[in-house]
Amino acid sequence: MPKPDRDDYTEEDIDNAWVDQAPVLNSTVTLAEYDPEWPGLFDREAKRIRGILGERALILEHVGSTSVPGLCAKPIIDIMLIVADSNDEDAYVPQLEAEGYRLVIREPEWEKHRSFKGPDTNINLHVYSPDNGQTERYRLFRDRLIAHEDELKLYEAKKRELAARTWKYIQHYADAKTEVIDEIIERARAAQYDGFARHYAAHAETSSTNAHYDRPAIVELAGDVAGKRVLDVGSAAGHLSALLAAKGADVLGVDASAGMVAIAREKFGDVATFEIADVSQPLTFLEDGSIDVIAASLVLHYLKEWGPTLAEFRRVLKPGGLLVFSVHHPGEDWRWFEKDNYFKLELLDDEFPPGQKVQFYRRPLSWTFGAVRDAGFAVDRLVEPMPDESIEETDPRWYANLRTKPRFLYFRTVRESRP
Repeated sequence: MPKPDRDDYTEEDIDNAWVDQAPVLNSTVTLAEYDPEWPGLFDREAKRIRGILGERALILEHVGSTSVPGLCAKPIIDIMLIVADSNDEDAYVPQLEAEGYRLVIREPEWEKHRSFKGPDTNINLHVYSPDNGQTERYRLFRDRLIAHEDELKLYEAKKRELAARTWKYIQHYADAKTEVIDEIIERARAAQYDGFARHYAAHAETSSTNAHYDRPAIVELAGDVAGKRVLDVGSAAGHLSALLAAKGADVLGVDASAGMVAIAREKFGDVATFEIADVSQPLTFLEDGSIDVIAASLVLHYLKEWGPTLAEFRRVLKPGGLLVFSVHHPGEDWRWFEKDNYFKLELLDDEFPPGQKVQFYRRPLSWTFGAVRDAGFAVDRLVEPMPDESIEETDPRWYANLRTKPRFLYFRTVRESRP
């Protein structure tokens, strides 16, 4: 599967990743119709790998196109293997090589990824550590295609279109599929929220980080919104929309999750309007220059690319209009998730609310400033807020955390009038 957290591979990247010389394709890509024998080939390989590694094989799953019934694919079985530490090659590489598996790709700086070819079956055995950002991505994509025929047909059409082109390396073909894959995964994630929408809404309504830290900071940065048209993107259960409406704003809340929008309408439909919309896609229902303020509370870090979304924000905002947003604090994410390279754009697993797995992208502060500037916004204020004093007694642990450690970062930006 193409990487979600980096640019497309250059030829240098490909050469560096391959243990030996990278195979050159210089041809179109051959796709086979779905073969019902593919699951059996996976089962045979999984049994053999477990026999070699025993309990060191923490997870073995069939992933990729051959794991989706009815989908055409390159006739190569993709297998995801999770070991305790994929950078510790001594713990599994010699054992696999002794049984005929061949290490072909080594990418220690990207998810500690390794890939093997099989001794007698055409496979890609992808090896990761438990803390990788790919496991959930593989599963979301596979399960979404299995459950939604329209998504399968969309992906299949794109595969056939791209396979007909000539590619120097097969990785370039894989990279070209990234856009459609990301679209499908984003819809899968929105559907995930539908499943725990009420749990999320109940947690966000009273949690210290949401009710007594994030929402007050966004409202303060938005300023005087009386009589103004406000777009609340990623509006979730509508709590922020309701606060802005109480200050006299005409609020439209949008969220990709139908479940969230249903709850927002139920709770706050009398004070604000709520619609289903994915902000990674064009906001075709909004006219140019029709919005005074956009509030984006803890939503942008779920997007890999900000350029198209910020361009849409700029289009719908009036000249001089405000974009107010919060994201995970880059310094906190780097420390909290114990990452080695602060300057990396990286997909991370998290839980919110507790017990519900989500993924977001961490990135350095300079990346955020650059994206905002390039989209035609000027940063007016950068804020690292303090929590409401009201939780000092009711939630002393979070009160202390929020007063001493960075949690979220807040921007008030202005749409510049330049073309």
